Amino acid sequence: MGRSILHLVWVGLLAVTSASAARADDRPYTVSPGDILSISVWKEPDLQGNAVLVRPDGTFSFPLVGQVDARNKTVSDLQQIVTERLRKYISDPVATVSLDKILGNKVYVIGQVTKPGEFIVNPRVDVMQALSMAGGTTPFASLGNIIILRRVGANQTAIPFHYTDVIKGRDLAQNIELQSGDVVVVP
Repeated sequence: MGRSILHLVWVGLLAVTSASAARADDRPYTVSPGDILSISVWKEPDLQGNAVLVRPDGTFSFPLVGQVDARNKTVSDLQQIVTERLRKYISDPVATVSLDKILGNKVYVIGQVTKPGEFIVNPRVDVMQALSMAGGTTPFASLGNIIILRRVGANQTAIPFHYTDVIKGRDLAQNIELQSGDVVVVP
């Protein structure tokens, strides 16, 4: 009887964990500098299927719309902005904005890994996944001293990551989702 209760608790924990993970994965992708958008306006031949690069400052330009700030915006947000701005020139515009290529969501892994470098992630990746993309750690890596460098505005923070704890299933909260521009440093 004790075993069946334990089994029910385990199944309940799995359900809660799965539901939390599903909610986290349902967040819409926010456009990053370097991404390429495809913008089309229905019944406007000159405004069909234009590939638009999101510039390093987080903006892009489109005919009749002008410059648009895409920072911290989803594709849906951008579609609404483009449609609203087109209303000045086109009655009842139907604009479509889609993400053509995710090229701006980059993380970096440096130090004692097999293949250090820049990695484009589509769209979310955690620390363990980034280390895997870099081919894993070398035998000389200091696994208890890994840090994630994160820049927010002018400030930079160092977030500790203890690989040995995570692979043993302990303190899994430190296996954070990386943000565009994060640097994983493996000393």
